[in-house]
Amino acid sequence: LNTVLTAFLLSSVLNDTWVSFPSWSEDSTFVSSKKTPYEEQLHRCEDERFELDVVLETNLATIRVLESVQKKLSRMCPEDQDKYHLDDCLGGTSEVIHRRAIYRIYGDKAPEIIDGLKKNPITAVPVVLKRLKAKEDEWREAQQGFNKIWREQYEKSYLKSLDHQGVNFKQNDTKALRSKSLLNEIESVYDERQEQNSEEGCPGVNGPHLTFVYEDKQILEDVASLLVYHVKRQPTIQKEDKDHIKRIIYHFVPDLFFSRRGELSESESSTDDELESDQRHSQDSNTDTAGKTGTSPQSSVAEERLDLRDTMAEHQKNVDDVYNLFFVNNNWYFFLRLHQILCYRLLRIYRQAEKQLLEYQLEKEREKLFQEGRKEKVSDPAVELRLKQQSEIELEEYYPAFLDMVRNLLDGNIEPTQYEDTLREMFTIHAYIGFTVDKLIQNIVRQLQHLVSDDVCVQATELYLSERKRGAAGGALTSQCVRATLEAAYQVKAERIMPDENCFKIMFIQSKGQVTMTVELLDTEEAPSDDPLEVQNLTNYMEQYVGPEAAQFDQCDGFFYKPVFLPRNLRKFRKWQQKQFLSLRNESRNNRQRCLGVENSNSMDCKFKLNTHKLVYVMNSEDFMYRCGALHRARESQSQVARYQHHQFQEWHNRWLEENVTDETAELVQDWLMGEDGEDMIPCKTVCKTDIIHDIPVNRYRVQYSRCPPSP
Repeated sequence: LNTVLTAFLLSSVLNDTWVSFPSWSEDSTFVSSKKTPYEEQLHRCEDERFELDVVLETNLATIRVLESVQKKLSRMCPEDQDKYHLDDCLGGTSEVIHRRAIYRIYGDKAPEIIDGLKKNPITAVPVVLKRLKAKEDEWREAQQGFNKIWREQYEKSYLKSLDHQGVNFKQNDTKALRSKSLLNEIESVYDERQEQNSEEGCPGVNGPHLTFVYEDKQILEDVASLLVYHVKRQPTIQKEDKDHIKRIIYHFVPDLFFSRRGELSESESSTDDELESDQRHSQDSNTDTAGKTGTSPQSSVAEERLDLRDTMAEHQKNVDDVYNLFFVNNNWYFFLRLHQILCYRLLRIYRQAEKQLLEYQLEKEREKLFQEGRKEKVSDPAVELRLKQQSEIELEEYYPAFLDMVRNLLDGNIEPTQYEDTLREMFTIHAYIGFTVDKLIQNIVRQLQHLVSDDVCVQATELYLSERKRGAAGGALTSQCVRATLEAAYQVKAERIMPDENCFKIMFIQSKGQVTMTVELLDTEEAPSDDPLEVQNLTNYMEQYVGPEAAQFDQCDGFFYKPVFLPRNLRKFRKWQQKQFLSLRNESRNNRQRCLGVENSNSMDCKFKLNTHKLVYVMNSEDFMYRCGALHRARESQSQVARYQHHQFQEWHNRWLEENVTDETAELVQDWLMGEDGEDMIPCKTVCKTDIIHDIPVNRYRVQYSRCPPSP
């Protein structure tokens, strides 16, 4: 019965099903989960620990068996001791375990020792037992030394073994941050869109090729501080270029992103004041010396230093649905793209620090609820298992400490390996994204040097600031269509100053507290056609608009007349016009025009863009028609029209109530509106007052509470 019960219990808890899955040589060598070198090191440590534990436990089991045999022999008389022999299990229950323990100690002499234990245990057991205990002490002492080595290896490799993305991230990121890779990224998107647009039956797709969202504008200040910190410590950059770079970082870039400007040093602020005074002086000198050639030294200095201040930007930083338009060349695109990558990575680190702090606070609160009155520090299981050391940095200081470590890494005060290990201790598997921040900052500073030294970059910046003053480089999204012509002219100017480079259209859109940057690669290559038939068709097309018969449309040629007014309104106007014409036939043209009460002006001008052959309307030219007295008559008839519309709506509403609402439902709604129904409602009194607005009765409801409602 005991055997059956034991077998039943064992079968209910043991997983002793043997599954054989052969792997043949011709099978695929695919590995489902490839281990990293750090995981291999941890596995090797575990194997060594397991092997040593097996050796110690095997030796200890053999010692216990031989001790029991020795005690049994001590209770026997000498005659029984001489007759006593051991079997193959040597007094225990396993033949293999004790045999392996003896083989591990005696090696080739083990068969003789085992034979002696079987035939003469009274003599062999004390000798073998003494040797086993000596080895036990020796191996236990060695285990303590191995534990120290294994603990060091665990601390070095544990966090690295969890980081699967950080192994290849640095190599891949170094390639991805190159200018060629950034350019190939947008060119591939551009080529794909061109292929889609060239397919038959596929609607053309326009718009930006890349879109990036800046969720937190506060990160821009952290990025600016890191960039300026590294720029100040570059001996190869001249002082004038450093001042120019700082103005770009602290003034120009924040204005683009509708962010708060940074504070310049006293020398840089004085440089801006000198620039403003130089500009005033140059304007005065130009006014006094009109007609003379040559420039003064002060004006030439002013031309060398670019004024990056945008007076209009301050008014738009707290306004939604506004945008900035910036046409840039390759270097500007590289800078803005790298700047976006740095902002994204700092935001990821910041969000991860916030998340870990929130999880820690929730864990502390949970521990207080379940262990009230018991002061026990919540710690990481990995720290308890001695897989890693406790971080010396508080959770609240993770993000500022990260910025300080980046500065120390840029200065060379900290080794890259130490920097990476500290990041892993702080952000665990999410730390890999900060491994190459120093390389990213160095690439951005390199692009900033191009922005202040390259002529095309400087001209692009000057053009943006000048077009910004003209209203062609941004504004409200609702009035973007009004600036279409100015923006098109701005684009033409930008393409002229960068004929040998790519032209990018970059928009910075602020909406709901977030800034979205869109990037579009423009097609600046003009492909004029030499086909005589196509040229003739283009000429005929243009003559339809600029010729004397421009107002006439011929459907046979593919032009369809699209009416501006509704036909019924046009018929009424023609009838009224005929009556007026008959009554005023004998009067002069001026009197007829005055009696008709209509003023009109045909001042709309248009022109063709030579590169796209599109018709573009000229700014500040328009057509209008106004009927004298129309506004006054509308004011006089407003009350009558309002009453009529109210009467029409009231009739429709009454019909709808009769068809869809029962008397009981209407009564319930009325009670609910007046606060007279519902036990769960807050006690209140609803007062209805009737006012007359434009001769129309209007009900106004006011709720008066008898007591203050409880807080939720």
